[in-house]
Amino acid sequence: MSPVLQTRRMETLSNPLALGILAGIGSGLCLGWMIRGRFVASLKSMPSVRNKMMETSTMGEGGEYKMVLVVRNDLKMGKGKVAAQCSHAAVSAYRQLQTRNPDLLRQWEYSGQPKVVVKAPDEDSIGALLMHAKELGLTISLIQDAGRTQVAPGSHTVLGIGPGPANLVDKVTGHLKLY
Repeated sequence: MSPVLQTRRMETLSNPLALGILAGIGSGLCLGWMIRGRFVASLKSMPSVRNKMMETSTMGEGGEYKMVLVVRNDLKMGKGKVAAQCSHAAVSAYRQLQTRNPDLLRQWEYSGQPKVVVKAPDEDSIGALLMHAKELGLTISLIQDAGRTQVAPGSHTVLGIGPGPANLVDKVTGHLKLY
């Protein structure tokens, strides 16, 4: 290396501003390299988005899944009571699928966990819906109230149907009006 070039290099390295810039660039490169390595490793351990999209279209109509919560309209429950009873039905159905059909549960989760609340006129209607859902092999959760607040003990308040393929769930509940 020529003496002039060596002198310039020494002048540049002794300049605090140039040294700070070089240190910043070096640190940024090292940090970027480390983050990239962790990011790529985490992507390899997760299923790809494409695989998830393919999984959701393997069952049901276009990969659509949903849960329908059927509320008995004749009980005249307050909004809070209805919300609590619907929550009981949703949690019950979820827990059933965790053990019985985790793949179906995953499909429903990937499709955004859609839930629809509809109304049925009375307990007889709830019973007929329950039997139809059973015939189609859908998950059902019938909620029976303890009777501590607004309704008589043992009253069937909400029927949860699904999660399941939307086309099957609609065969049971498609005629009901939204709550």
